[in-house]
Amino acid sequence: MLMDTPDEMLATAAAQGDRAAFATLVGRHYDRIHGLAWRLTGVKAEAEDLAQDICAALPAKLRNWRGEARFTTWLYRVVVNAAHDLRRRQATRSRASQGWGDWELARQDEIATQAEAEDWLAQAMTRLSPELRDTVALVLGEEMTQAEAGQVLGVSEGTIAWRMSEVKKRLRAMAREDAK
Repeated sequence: MLMDTPDEMLATAAAQGDRAAFATLVGRHYDRIHGLAWRLTGVKAEAEDLAQDICAALPAKLRNWRGEARFTTWLYRVVVNAAHDLRRRQATRSRASQGWGDWELARQDEIATQAEAEDWLAQAMTRLSPELRDTVALVLGEEMTQAEAGQVLGVSEGTIAWRMSEVKKRLRAMAREDAK
């Protein structure tokens, strides 16, 4: 019965302490959480730890879920925020270990540059409409085809293609604007 229940209803029930609803949500979305965590960290062990940490913190975080967005959109944001927190912790540890030679300094610069680019992209994504963010999350983040993303979002494949084109155009404009 719970398997047919929409995510949003399960999230509401889980936020009120329904363990079965929570278990169904975690079972339904664990692979998505782990997959996105892996893409954000690039390290399997870190992704596994991050996914477990997110699932452990999810009951408390669900109490703040307002249902203004699709549950999966909200969940993606939880994962992205957790990855940002992990990066900040790693950067703090990295700063503490400075002085390990030119190689370490170059590695830290590369990490900082990549983190800055990812942070810019994450911030830029928040400036997009929810429809465009959903589209990007599915097409690029979940590696769905445009047809699959269209089915998930209930729009045509052409609409998805237009949205992806629009995302690229807007991100380029934001990058130009931010570079000024």
